[in-house]
Formats: sequence, structure tokens, C-alpha cells
Amino acid sequence: MNRAVIASAAAALIATAGIGFVAGVQRPPVRAIAVATTVAAEGNLPPIYFEDPDGKPAYSLTPRKTGDGRDYRAVPAGADISFDEASPEAPMSASAPGGASERKIKYYRNPMGLPDTSPVPKKDSMGMDYIPVFEGEDTDDGSVNLSPGKIQRTGVKSEPAAKRVIHTIIRAPGTIQLDERRVSVISMRSESFVLKVANVTTGSHVVKGQPLMEVYSPAVSSAAAEYLATISSKTTGGDGLYGRGSRQRLMNLDVPEPAIAAIEKSRNVPTSIEWTAPRDGIVLERNAIEGMRAQPGGVLFRIADHSVVWALIDVAERDLGAISIGQPATVEARSFPGREFSGKIEVIYPEINKETRTARIRVELPNPDLLLLHDMYVDAEIDTGTAEPVLAVPESAVMDTGSRQAVLVDKGQGRFEPRDVKLGHRGAGYVEIRDGVAEGEPVVVAANFLIDAESNLKAALKGFSDAGEKP
Repeated sequence: MNRAVIASAAAALIATAGIGFVAGVQRPPVRAIAVATTVAAEGNLPPIYFEDPDGKPAYSLTPRKTGDGRDYRAVPAGADISFDEASPEAPMSASAPGGASERKIKYYRNPMGLPDTSPVPKKDSMGMDYIPVFEGEDTDDGSVNLSPGKIQRTGVKSEPAAKRVIHTIIRAPGTIQLDERRVSVISMRSESFVLKVANVTTGSHVVKGQPLMEVYSPAVSSAAAEYLATISSKTTGGDGLYGRGSRQRLMNLDVPEPAIAAIEKSRNVPTSIEWTAPRDGIVLERNAIEGMRAQPGGVLFRIADHSVVWALIDVAERDLGAISIGQPATVEARSFPGREFSGKIEVIYPEINKETRTARIRVELPNPDLLLLHDMYVDAEIDTGTAEPVLAVPESAVMDTGSRQAVLVDKGQGRFEPRDVKLGHRGAGYVEIRDGVAEGEPVVVAANFLIDAESNLKAALKGFSDAGEKP
């Protein structure tokens, strides 16, 4: 019978019982009380504590009486106190029954878990025996050994490392901008006068060929007259090349094609030319006013096609390495919660905003319902994962100190080995393991920090014991 283990367990039982007596908790498990009060036939041994004769959670280190004058029952040092299931692989004595084998005691450690060891048996200040540590229980390979009872109480769980497809989502804000390739400006290439403006205002939706205004331009009228003259001479045997040059002059003045066709059909020089919309879109700017004089280059209308827009997303600098052209992105406008717009990354702009430390990327989005408007705020989700499976473990398995990442590999039979690892992508509760663990090796995914604390305690005790052995 190992008296050191008995004494430490008895003290723990007294402390637990004292707390329960004060707090009014229920009686400890029946098995612990029954085993604690069973006296082994080992002779008259001195008592190590006294308990209530009725089995109530009341204990004392000195003799004591109940309220009705009865003595507390003495619990001798030979009582069989145990809170863990007995294991045949871990005998309590230094020698196995029958003298089959004998384990050597390496040192004795403090029964309260303090970093204090002794090469010989001793007692602490409370009179508790130091607990022996046998050879084989304190390994030098950095692994941690836990009893089955401790593994069950701490809730240790393991899961094998396996290949999984990890989807890492990057979330970033952005704004909607116009596709600069889908914006048209209507301006005159010669001095002109606006005679009439159609019922079109800023924000109106127009279609290609829709009339916008009527303009009189002396240069256009002169070119039209010249073109009609060349057409007439061609019918009478004139030079056709000169006629084509006259038509080109009308085109250089940006006269719409329907207006040129009308001149050819009517054979009359028009007093005004009808200007039409060059594309479907929204009128962003309307500067044309009836009766105004339009100078060459002056913007009269600006029309933008909203059927396809850009989402300019500001991605944090730390996430830029995971972004590449062609990755899918989902955009949700704050004005339309629940409505998603899908696209792909088209451009990564080659600059970093020095104030916000963000990089800008461009996602092209179809906008068939014209819901996405210029300068609208959006939230984007970018899937940076790959379709190829990678070796991964749950994120809870990784113990990250900032400069070091490690996992605990379950070697079986209560033995756990800490292993440094190199991490990769994270996502969906898993993290990629690039080095340190092989596929199929079980790693601890729950209570690993408790095992780490146990290993730190054993390392500290081992350091004290090694220091004690040195002269």
C-alpha cells in the first residue's frame, strides 16, 4: 500500500469535504466514502483524519465530537483511498506482486503539485508524504503521459488529420462604379446651335437611336450640300471618289448615320440635324438647353450603360497575397439585403492606399435589373480557397503562441507528443497543415491546453529534480 498516495488523496478528500460542508453541497460519491472508511487488515495504524460517524460531509484533522456527544470515526493511514480506477499496468508499489518485477523510484515530488522534489522520502509542512515518481513515468522525449481516468475527466478528444477542401472567405467593403468602357459623351465637333431638346432629363433611361435634340450647324449644312452635289454628279458620270470623301466629311462631324441616310433619301439639305442616343443607358448629365450655342467639344449629354457595372473592393493589405485574378466574388448591396450579385475578379490595382493600408480590386458584375447604382456601398465575399484538398486539422487542435504553432499527437495509451507544425490557409473551422503531421495521425482537438499545462508542470518538476541530483 502506497502511503504517499493515500495521504495525498486523503488530504484532497478532506479539502473537498470541507468545501462541501461550508457550501452545503451534497455528500461525495458513495464509492469514495465507502472505500475511504474501509479499514484494511494491516495492523493498528495511526489515524490520518476523522470523519462524521453518520457519513455526513464533515471531517477533522483532530479528534472531534458530534453535537450529541459522539466521537468522530478515525480513518487510519492504511485505508484504501482511491479516486481512479486501478490499472494493472501501473501498480501502486515499487515491487510487483510475487516479486516478478521491480520499478526504481527516481525521485519524490510535492503532494500538492508545487515545484519541489526530493531524492529521498520526506513530508511537507502539513505532514503529507511526498509522492514517488518511478522510472518510465518521466520520459525524456517530450511526450506527456496521462492516466485513463485523467483523460476521461478532462474531456480529451482526438481526430485524425485528413485532407479537406478549405474555403477561405475574405470579406471587404466596396463601392459600385460605372464601367468606363460603357460611357458615351455627346458633344458637337463644330460650332452649332441647339434648336430643340427632347423630353429627356438627368436620370432618364434612353435606348439606342432615341432622339435627344435637334441642332443647326453651318459646317454640317455645308458638308451636306457638298455631299448632295457629289451624289448628283455621280449619277451624271462624275467622280465617285470625291463623293465618298464628302460623305466622310459628314461622318467626321459626327453626324448620326440615320441623318446621313435621310439626306441621301430626300436629296435636300436639312436646316437641322436630329441627334440620337448612341447606346442604351441612363442619362448622367444633360447640359443641352434649347436655343443655346454649343461650342466644339462642349458636353451636351453623358450617357452610361448600367447593364454591367464594377465593384471596387478595398481589401486589407494582409489578405492581398491570397487574392488572384479570376477568383469568384459575391457582392451584396446594403440597399438590398439578401440579394447577391456574383462576379469574378478582373483587375488588382497596383497600388496600396497609404492611409488605410488597403489594396483595390475590381469585380465585374452583371446588373440586368439596374439595381446597382453608381457609388452604392456594397459588401463583398471573396472565396480564396482551391478545389484541391489539403491536409487539415480542426482549428482547436492548434496551440498558437504567436511565434510557434504546435499540435498534440495522440500516440495511444495515454501518451501525447507535442509537434511543431507549419500552417497554411484557414477556413470553415479547419486549418491547413503544411509540415509536422502526416495524414491519418490523430491530434488532440479538445482539452489540449490542459495537457499542455500538465507537460509544463512535469517539465518544471523534472528541472527541479535534475538540479537536485547535481552536486
